[in-house]
Amino acid sequence: MTSSWQSILRTNFTSVDELAAYLQLGEEDRAQLLAKSPFTLNVPERLAAKMAKGTLDDPLARQFFAHTLETKQGEGFLDDPNAESLYTLTGKMLKKYAGRALIVTTSACAMHCRYCFRQNYPYEKEKADFEEELSGLRSDTSLFEVILSGGDPLSLPDRRLMTLLEGIDAIPHIQLIRFHTRFPIGIPERIDDAFLDLFASINKQIVFVVHVNHARELDSDVLFSLKRIQKLGIPVLSQSVLLKDVNDTVEALEELMLKLSANGIIPYYLHQLDRVRGSQRFEVGDERAIALIGQIRERLPGYAVPQLVREIPGHLHKTPLLVPRTLRES
Repeated sequence: MTSSWQSILRTNFTSVDELAAYLQLGEEDRAQLLAKSPFTLNVPERLAAKMAKGTLDDPLARQFFAHTLETKQGEGFLDDPNAESLYTLTGKMLKKYAGRALIVTTSACAMHCRYCFRQNYPYEKEKADFEEELSGLRSDTSLFEVILSGGDPLSLPDRRLMTLLEGIDAIPHIQLIRFHTRFPIGIPERIDDAFLDLFASINKQIVFVVHVNHARELDSDVLFSLKRIQKLGIPVLSQSVLLKDVNDTVEALEELMLKLSANGIIPYYLHQLDRVRGSQRFEVGDERAIALIGQIRERLPGYAVPQLVREIPGHLHKTPLLVPRTLRES
């Protein structure tokens, strides 16, 4: 039996020409688009409906269209910018930080963001189950948290997700289960009664981290779906990527962080771009990023200000980007 969210997923735009026609793009804009890319177009219909018509200068459209600029080779932009191949324990599990393991649950996602650092990831496809990963979690008693990522863990059908969660729930030394997802931003219907029942059946503390980059991504349906998770006693946090011409203004960041906070969602991380090959058009320099977060700190309460961070391969934690001491003292 196909669930409603799976049916909605089938309405995603996967054709560049079809999405360009839907957005009424002119010839000049269409000439800037890549008709074919190894990382294919994938945009939920409800997100496309929020994009401005007749222009590529839209903060939502910019995140999903493949641009001809992606073919230019930027220095320091790599297929595996976070060197995740160095941290692989099993076909689906990584361990980068003390006490935490990350399971790459699936290659599937509700949408394909052009700056995705895992767009070249060698997803393990031979085994459909997670027995090897669960065995690894059981044997490593130093672990206290499991992070479910992807792709997107909410792409898994409830049956497979239940098997994985029940397996983790039964491991005594695991205390926290964290979800990293963007799915509700495109298809909030994924947070249905069956999904909520699944979450409610788990004894471990779940932490739900949603990826959102712009305030326009948060409509009433999205916020309602996240509120349903909060009502289970599950904290909902956000993470965003700082992206040139998408959210790299004080006004855009203030609107996003305030809207999140006003709906009980804790702004967690604002990431500097992971330098995946082809994503250089999105990069915002560190000096400007630090200045932006400083201005946000002046406008919003501390709990509404995310931590500005960069991931550096080999470091034992995310690296905060801080305002220089000389600026703080001036």
